Amino acid sequence: MMFPSACLASLLATFVAAATATATAAEPQAHAAPARTVLAAKPDPGRPVPETTLREIYEEVKTPFKYGIVIPAEGDKKMDCPSVFRHGSQWYMVYIVFDGNGYETLLAVSEDLLRWQRVGKILSPHPGAWDASQSAGYIALQDTTWGGTGELARHDGKYWMSYIGGALKGYETDPLAIGMAWTLDPVQPAEWTRLPGPVLTRDQPDVRPFEALTQYKSQVIHDPEASLGWPFIMYYNGKPSSGYERIGMAVSRDMRTWLRYGQEPVIDNGKGISGDPQVTRINGVWVMFYFGAFWKPKAFDTFAASHDLVHWTKWTGPDLVAPSEPWDDTFAHKPWLIKHHGVVYHFYCAVGNQGRVIALATSKDLRAQPAGGR
Repeated sequence: MMFPSACLASLLATFVAAATATATAAEPQAHAAPARTVLAAKPDPGRPVPETTLREIYEEVKTPFKYGIVIPAEGDKKMDCPSVFRHGSQWYMVYIVFDGNGYETLLAVSEDLLRWQRVGKILSPHPGAWDASQSAGYIALQDTTWGGTGELARHDGKYWMSYIGGALKGYETDPLAIGMAWTLDPVQPAEWTRLPGPVLTRDQPDVRPFEALTQYKSQVIHDPEASLGWPFIMYYNGKPSSGYERIGMAVSRDMRTWLRYGQEPVIDNGKGISGDPQVTRINGVWVMFYFGAFWKPKAFDTFAASHDLVHWTKWTGPDLVAPSEPWDDTFAHKPWLIKHHGVVYHFYCAVGNQGRVIALATSKDLRAQPAGGR
């Protein structure tokens, strides 16, 4: 049958419009990211961690012997925020350096957790990007078993890190935001591949009041049971426009898209700073090491414990480390703890007469430890 040209054109236009509408309707379902809204936190079960358990944890993790400085300052540069992991037969430390302009991220290696050698940079200044001047990285997906392997797990065939980034020069110049980066080999002194933009920022519509100005250091863990309905959990400290720093959380299914979890912070000490969380699991109880500052004198490391990763009971007993030596007399803070061969190694940022450095305290006195692997 032959159609008049006008009819044929009308039929063709109708077909194209219908096909376009179908494709448009299907597109969001195939590619839409989760809406940016704060996820409701699970209710408080009214089950705080008992004081006896907190005391047992303290006795397990305390490190009364200060070994000393393990990463010294380099000229006027400031060393900060150690995170330590095992890969193969060696130990590695990711740490950050402030060079007067901004943060960059470096890697060091050790055979015995005591003597460290710099390997090279893994996150450097990123001109022209949202993180042009600040790139401070922290390892992700480490084995959370206390006394476990200390190794990093992969997701999607990649090793991951979270980092704080920012475009402005200076010492932690606001605003800072959280980005993600990945690599196929975490022990090579090569730049990690960054996702194109930040994953958590003050400009997102779901930002909470306690982090409305900036986001700081984070740690990402894998919850194998997905007890919150999400396999990946990020803890990080944030700062409001006016007030004090507290620790909140976010969750993800793919390490790329992160949604804030719960309206309130999970660690809040009412003033000063609560920050730089590290989460592990000791005898079935989740333990978060973190530092406090200015809600007691100076800066120090402490911990909290939880049954469900959301509701945390704070330890109020002795600090895990606190200023006591000339080289950490100002601050002894920002913890990373590892238990290996029965010894607890507590790495931290020390500020004192040697500048800002990385120091170590241990559960046994290793100051006369001979060189060699452990």
